[in-house]
Amino acid sequence: MTLPPGTPDLDVLDLLVSVAELGSLGAAARRHGISQPAASMRISALERRLHLRLLDRGPTGSALTDAGRAVVDHARPVLESARAFGTAVAALRADNVPRLRVAASKTIADHRIPQWLQALRGVHPEVAVALEVANSSQVLELVRREAADLGFVEGPHPPTDLGSRVLGTDELVVVVSPAHPWARRRSRVSPRELAATPLLWREPGSGTRDAVREVLEGFGEPARPAAELGSAATIIAAARTAVAPAVVSRLIAAPELERGTLVEVSLTEPAALTRLFRVVWRPRFPLSGPARLLAEIAERTESDG
Repeated sequence: MTLPPGTPDLDVLDLLVSVAELGSLGAAARRHGISQPAASMRISALERRLHLRLLDRGPTGSALTDAGRAVVDHARPVLESARAFGTAVAALRADNVPRLRVAASKTIADHRIPQWLQALRGVHPEVAVALEVANSSQVLELVRREAADLGFVEGPHPPTDLGSRVLGTDELVVVVSPAHPWARRRSRVSPRELAATPLLWREPGSGTRDAVREVLEGFGEPARPAAELGSAATIIAAARTAVAPAVVSRLIAAPELERGTLVEVSLTEPAALTRLFRVVWRPRFPLSGPARLLAEIAERTESDG
């Protein structure tokens, strides 16, 4: 079905309704971001199209005629329907935007994800990415609950119930305050001595904690923590006060080591302290599309690094 001849544009109907609501042609023009002469010309064109006089124009202003008020009454539901149509179309567009839900451990989110997402955006700029940051155990749970399409974790072992792939190795370093006795020590610290020393630990569920604990358990039962802290930033801050040594990713410690606010402690077996970065996913939903590409970007970046 075609529209009847003389059907006006929605914009000019909206302008006429604004005249009714604001009480003047000048105020309606300002609302619509046009000059008053331009608004007057549009209303005049509408009058010619409808063959009706809609405004009484006088030296003190313009007022709606009876026909003008009737047209406004008919125009309002038309404009409401048009707005509802626009909202519905916008919602359809939003539903069609590819979405990727990513969960990542804190270290990976801070030091790797931005670079990976930038590379993904270069290939798929239309993909909307939602990132959830948590510790490794929480990331695994988000993937299991289907709250994330894929996850990035750190730790010594792959989860047995999820698909996973190693991306690369992350070096862990022992750091202390310049005021700590180990900062002036000439001899290297052995893993056995490190295990016997109260350290600043991450909270249970952290990939860093799991990796460090597994290494140290090979040299004896680790000492009780000097403190258990919920973020790497808090551990760094505590280590600066000489409370105790900390074992953290070199990625996190690098700025502090460069500034001299922390000192790296040499170990007799430095290669012992490492952990693995992994991508994980639900086996029933193999990685595909943007999720697969992001995993490939991460793997390629880590192998190049």
